[in-house]
Amino acid sequence: MTIRTARPNRAQHYRPRVHCLKKLEAIVVEMQDPKSGVKGTEQKLNVTTIPHVIAGNNIIAWIANKMKTTTEEAQSFSTMLVAYGYIYPLQNHKKLVMCNDSTLYRFQTPYFWPTQKWVAEDTDYAIYLAKRSIRKKGMLEPYEQAHYNHLHDWLNHKWDFIVMQATEQYKAGKERQKPDRVVFDCQERAYWIVHRPPRRTYSAMDDGPERLIDPTAEEKITFDQYRRRNMFYQQAIMRSKVKSSVSLGALVKYITTYKNHDPFLAPCSPSNPWQTDNDQYWVLNMRRVDPPTKMRVERWSFSLFELLTDLRGRDDFKIFLKKEFSGENLAFWEAAEELKWGTASSMTTKAETIFKTFLAPGAPRWINIDGRTMGLTVKGLEHPHRYVLEAAQTHVFMLMKKDTFFRYLKSPTYKDIQKKALNPESHNFSPAQLEQNAQNRSPGIHPIILWQQEEEEKAKAAAAAAPVDVKAVMSKIDRKK
Repeated sequence: MTIRTARPNRAQHYRPRVHCLKKLEAIVVEMQDPKSGVKGTEQKLNVTTIPHVIAGNNIIAWIANKMKTTTEEAQSFSTMLVAYGYIYPLQNHKKLVMCNDSTLYRFQTPYFWPTQKWVAEDTDYAIYLAKRSIRKKGMLEPYEQAHYNHLHDWLNHKWDFIVMQATEQYKAGKERQKPDRVVFDCQERAYWIVHRPPRRTYSAMDDGPERLIDPTAEEKITFDQYRRRNMFYQQAIMRSKVKSSVSLGALVKYITTYKNHDPFLAPCSPSNPWQTDNDQYWVLNMRRVDPPTKMRVERWSFSLFELLTDLRGRDDFKIFLKKEFSGENLAFWEAAEELKWGTASSMTTKAETIFKTFLAPGAPRWINIDGRTMGLTVKGLEHPHRYVLEAAQTHVFMLMKKDTFFRYLKSPTYKDIQKKALNPESHNFSPAQLEQNAQNRSPGIHPIILWQQEEEEKAKAAAAAAPVDVKAVMSKIDRKK
């Protein structure tokens, strides 16, 4: 490995990772502590005794005990340490994973840690491959041979220098004691496996696209920017403040309410389809399934927003409002949502229809809002846009939230759907059943097909709710006769 005295400025690439890598290095340093770290022993590799060798199961057990986590999580974390080059395997160099068995590993020397920001240049890699070729008498790994041939063509103008450097490093390595020579060869090989992995192999050191702004450059602030910052801080000081105990109490209440409904915190019922390849969870939670699950019905009681967001809950809320002869508020709210998220070409037509149906004097489904909001809304409809009904929609939403929503939760309609709601039993698949599920995996229903089915259901419902023209029906009967 060629030693440099000056480090290049690689802040553009490494700055987003430095914080993460510093945390990893703190764990690695703690793992190497002679008293509380992972215990290393001397092991024979072929005929050479290698010092400070650790087994994979010992590393995983130490991490699981230190972080108070499961064995699977500890193995995943230790695999990340191997992928970043902090720990390297002594035998299977191409497999950068941590095995939970007696596989032998060693800690990488800090010189090769990623935070040192050495640039893995092609010249250094060519010297390393040439040195391995000399030592192995031309017998390289297939991927190394491919890299070697490519670099020979690419750096042909200075190949004599590369061979000379490789020869000198090979001679200097032979002067070391055999255990030190084997250890250094393993360290160097582990470094290049991380920074020059085999083709079609993921590397943890891959960089993203270049930044257009240098994060290390000093920002020049103008007088106008200072003035704007000063105004912002003055307004921030004048804002009303909430006690930390109140805000934390609200956060705890929210987490307690939604804890069982978060798939990251609670298991999916009956099973997680991404793990078991069983789509029963998706079938039971389709947009307009009947009857819904108990977890879904329980979520409707959290807030009016949750009830209206779920199309199945909104349909049940419509049934309740229809019985109370007060469905115009929800119908207006839905019409405003269609105007907000609909196409621009139909905006003017929808605005006129909403005005005639809900806002005009003597409208068939007139809504009761205050005069100021009505005046602003009617004036805005002269030049309609997507958010022209925002004030009226918010007013109607608050009316439903304060009055209708709580009456719905106490109504027989909601209690009846609670009784009918399903509570599916959890699946306990064996490994053989999971493999069978993976083989019988179905592609599922495309979202566009689901959307088309819902549009057809909407059209049928609208046709059924439309008034019947008796004359047209009688004329059809007469024609048939």
